[in-house]
Amino acid sequence: MEPYELTVAEAAEAVRTRRVSPVELVDSALARITRVEPRLKAFTAVTADRARDAARRAETEIARGTHRGPLHGMPAGLKDLIDVAGMATTASSRVRTGHRAEADSTVAARLASAGAALVGKTHTHEFAYGLTTPQTANAWDPGRVAGGSSGGSAVAVAAGAAAFALGTDTGGSIRVPAALNGVVGLKPTYGLVPRHGVTSLAWSLDHVGPLTRTVQDAGLVLAALAGHDPRDPASVAAPAGDRRPGPGTDPADLTGLRVGVPGNYYFDRVDPEVEAAVRRAIGRLEELGARLVDVEIPMTRYIRATHWGLMVPEASAYHERTLRAVPDLYEADIRVLLEAGELMTAGDYLRAQRARTLMGQAWRDMLEAVDLIAAPTVPLTAVESGRTAVTWGDGSVESVADAYVRLSAPANLTGVPALSLPVGLDSAGLPIGMQLMGRPFGEAAVLRAGHAFERTGTARGLAPDRAA
Repeated sequence: MEPYELTVAEAAEAVRTRRVSPVELVDSALARITRVEPRLKAFTAVTADRARDAARRAETEIARGTHRGPLHGMPAGLKDLIDVAGMATTASSRVRTGHRAEADSTVAARLASAGAALVGKTHTHEFAYGLTTPQTANAWDPGRVAGGSSGGSAVAVAAGAAAFALGTDTGGSIRVPAALNGVVGLKPTYGLVPRHGVTSLAWSLDHVGPLTRTVQDAGLVLAALAGHDPRDPASVAAPAGDRRPGPGTDPADLTGLRVGVPGNYYFDRVDPEVEAAVRRAIGRLEELGARLVDVEIPMTRYIRATHWGLMVPEASAYHERTLRAVPDLYEADIRVLLEAGELMTAGDYLRAQRARTLMGQAWRDMLEAVDLIAAPTVPLTAVESGRTAVTWGDGSVESVADAYVRLSAPANLTGVPALSLPVGLDSAGLPIGMQLMGRPFGEAAVLRAGHAFERTGTARGLAPDRAA
């Protein structure tokens, strides 16, 4: 096994026991980038010198007895919305040409403090305003979409170019590419991970979280990121507790865990292969001791309108000045959305705010009866690049973007933690994702269930080597 193939947990143990050095890990990841990047195009910038310096520093510190934890020396990628002092934050947009960050974002600073080695900044759909990341190819099939908007981060992890990466999630932008590339993506509870120094799409819906190859790794990265930061007005002093999967318990035993299975919405207009794989995975949770409970998702007719009513005007407000100053530098699809947001009224926005408040309370009431909800992450696997619509069995037609966001947006509206993990492949050999959603600050239960499932033998999240 090559060093780049190791999960974070495996690599951390190998580093701790001196079987692998941080320099070997980083060199292996950089060699992997050289191999796969010409075809996959996951990165906006590769920071080889910076990564090697961090790896040598980690090796020296560990040799002297200073070990900063499981991320010490781990090759990491950052979505190119996340500021790193002295580096460009391009947001994959011509609008940001010449930009340089003056200071580290909170999450970049916390990863640096944990000893992670930054191997590069990863592509996003321009300003995170899309679900495909058109610059980047899917790690499993380069003729298909990577998903978005954190497509570069998901592909880097799936291809072995980074041990883990960070993304952002406003309507599913961590979980959608995680599902389409067969890796794990975690959107934490709103406010748990600070967003200071992270370019916003829609401030009341934005989250920062990890993309990893395993649920165990997602918990390790989350532990380094979580914590209050007064520079982010939405940051919260979260309840204390270890959010890693299954601390102090048998990780294969889900006895006592109540898993809600939706009777509406989440299995509507879903590809039959996706539905079958997710229902098998839910059955496996029951075999591990979980109790399945039928639930009804509340206020489903308002989900799309509420998400649109919040995201679009907030995004347009953020881009108001640059849209007027340099409109031609935006890609056409993003410019249309930003201009549409300027047509929405204050009344529309306030009604969306009220609807979100009611929806959040309804979800909290629903989650009183269960510990988490299990459902598909997205209703279909990765579509061919350039495809814009999907036709369902009932004859209805839906845009690819609307299809991909449909099942992920509720967790952004309600702020609950949501995890996507791979649970199988379709007949074309493409990954299928299951989504686990829990109570606010209920990451421990979500990670516990996901970790228990992945221990039954699901894929590790490393794509087949088709990239060269």
